[in-house]
Amino acid sequence: MKTALVTGAASGLGYELAILLAKDHYKLILVDVNPDTLAQAKTDLLKDFDVEIVTLVKDLGVPNVAVDIMNEIDNAPIDVLINNAGFGLFGTFVDTDWERESAMLHVHILTATHLTKLVLKGMVERGSGKILNMSSLAAFQPGPLMSIYYASKGYMLSFSEAIANELKGTGVTVTAVCPGPTQTSFQKTVSENTKENKIKFNMGTASEVAAYGYKAMLQGKSYAIPGAFNKFLAILPRFLPRRTASHIVRTIQQKNRED
Repeated sequence: MKTALVTGAASGLGYELAILLAKDHYKLILVDVNPDTLAQAKTDLLKDFDVEIVTLVKDLGVPNVAVDIMNEIDNAPIDVLINNAGFGLFGTFVDTDWERESAMLHVHILTATHLTKLVLKGMVERGSGKILNMSSLAAFQPGPLMSIYYASKGYMLSFSEAIANELKGTGVTVTAVCPGPTQTSFQKTVSENTKENKIKFNMGTASEVAAYGYKAMLQGKSYAIPGAFNKFLAILPRFLPRRTASHIVRTIQQKNRED
């Protein structure tokens, strides 16, 4: 039986990806910081699928948690790794909370990269494996008022494409998924001033985005952007001065999140 490890698996895109993996009969190792939501996710999955599920309650925002995760599963071979966990933070960099930002950098960059490092060598030795990294449409331009979030997603896209190239011919593939705005709990954690996006245009569902990303992973694509309009938005900054792109993003963020 093949094994898949999914971070941020208790809800949203992570949960939808876990459903797709369960349909394909993977043993699931589901990691999330929220114990109650994670337990409910396991219960719901077992109602519909006869699969083995291991749950790990872990805060991916602390140092060296990737080693803790692998130790708890006895360094079992991982056939699919999905680095999905993430959150956003709205505000000017001078005013936002460093502890929260440090946790974000660990979740989006350090822990995801470390987990990739820990599972990748085994994948290469076996000649098979798939890694899906959750980037964002934010990866394609600077993001005033969400500066670290945008920068971290840019890192994940660049990192994923680079190692995807390195792994050609090994049987291992790496895919970065770059969704636009998606209907998940992510939107509720971005800002204390608003509970949800004010701009509803071009909002994808978690199941649609997960299905698109999962298919791209199975096909071995190095990156995937769900939605024709999002593909257009991804290339648009190439034709604009960078300060213009930054201004547009800031204007959108202000309209979307400020009271």
